[in-house]
Formats: sequence, C-alpha cells, structure tokens
Amino acid sequence: MRRFSPEYLRRTREGLWDRSTAALAPLSLPDRERVLDAGAGTGEFARVLAADTPATVVCLDADSDLLDVPRERTGLDVVAGDATRPPFAAGAFDLVACQALLVNLPDPAAALDAFAAVSSELVAAVEPDNADVSVDSTVDAEAGLERRARTAYIEGVETDVAMGARLPALFRDAGFESVRTRRHYHRKVVEPPYDRPSLSAAARKASGAGLADHETELRRTLSSEEYDALRAAWREMGRAVVDAMRAGTYRRVEVVPFDVVVGRVPDV
Repeated sequence: MRRFSPEYLRRTREGLWDRSTAALAPLSLPDRERVLDAGAGTGEFARVLAADTPATVVCLDADSDLLDVPRERTGLDVVAGDATRPPFAAGAFDLVACQALLVNLPDPAAALDAFAAVSSELVAAVEPDNADVSVDSTVDAEAGLERRARTAYIEGVETDVAMGARLPALFRDAGFESVRTRRHYHRKVVEPPYDRPSLSAAARKASGAGLADHETELRRTLSSEEYDALRAAWREMGRAVVDAMRAGTYRRVEVVPFDVVVGRVPDV
C-alpha cells in the first residue's frame, strides 16, 4: 500500500466536497448507524461523512501518524489497522466507505471483499480517474507537460490509478448487488491572491521537486534522456509560473473526476 504525507493529502483533497455532496446520495448517509472510513488518512472524507450522517463514524488507517490529525481535531473515533484487513467483527458497520484508496492498492478486489465482510449493508468507494484530469493554465507549457508526465506516471505506477469505468465492474465482480455510480468533479483553482500552498507548489515546480516525487514511476516508462528532458522542461515551466505569480497574472484550473460507486452486500 502506498503511503502519503499529511501535506499531500491536504493538497490533493482540500475542497473536494465543498461545492456539493450530491454524488454521495447513494450512500444514504441520513439512514446510517455506524460508518467506517477505510484508509481514512487525516480524516478529510470522514469529516464529510460525519457532517451528513447521525451515525458513529470510525477512521481506520495503518498509519497512526496520519490518524493523529482526526484524533486531535475531531471527535471521531480512530483505529490503527490495515484497511485491507479491518480489525472488526462481521457486520460491525452498515456502511464501509473509502476515498482514493483502491487506486493505491495492488489488489483492490481483495479490499472490497474485506469491506463486505465487516459491512451489513453498503460498501462505497470514491476514486479519482487520473487518466481524465484536465488542466488549463495561463502558462502555455503547463497543461501539455502535466499531460505528458501524467501519462508516463499512469503507465509506470504499479497500481490502477485510472480505474474510471472499471470501478463499477470491480464491484459487480466482487458480488455486490444494486451497484450504482455517480461522477463528481473536483475543481481546483489557483488565482490571485495566491495562498501559501500555491506559492509553495510553484516553487516545487521550479526546482523540479514535484516531478522528482514520482521519479521512480516515470523512469519505468521514460528513458534517462526522456526523463532528463522532461525534468528540464518542467523546471523551465515552473520558473515561468513563479514569474507569472510575481506579476499577478497566473491562473490555473485543474479538474479531477472522482467516481462514486456504491454496492449492496448480498444477503447470505
């Protein structure tokens, strides 16, 4: 299972559900009694769930350091443990949900089986379709370079980070009934006045640090010459972003589609 820092989770999930939670309607949150957020990380999704349900919401994650965030900032229950082997009795929850978890697992089908074992009713997954991300930027080179890097990353990463239409089929193959799907779009805008995280992200582009975070995956697809050329172009683009920010002319819009899939655990 891939691991992430609290800063990465904040940067990629912040504001995901601020505009609308309509895509979560199939989870029937007002009717829940006990909900598990599997692979909860710092608890962003758990807080969204808790806001719309009277149920007890439990955060489960293997990384106890990440769980310190919901432990300190919310009143939610937290449990340290492997989301693919949840340490709970059969049927302990009437909803087991996860957000951006299956795309980071080598065997997402096994995780769904584990979720079904501890849910008496519903299992839900909210997963990004990284192959369908769109970027629009006032820096001409940015969208093309991000598309090039994303394509290489998807080919080089060892998990299915672009499930898309395959996610409902994964639920059906796991034996879930009444599988429903919705698509939710996470729109992230960077524009004046620039906040500290946006300035930090621009600096990381200019230094090449952001690209270097995925060097292992990129080098599985790109030759050394191709990777070095991409990194050089990426840093040049980053410097252009920094310059445009200083001039107050930079604007970037990224739209990440998330698929919300819900299935009912079959009666035994």
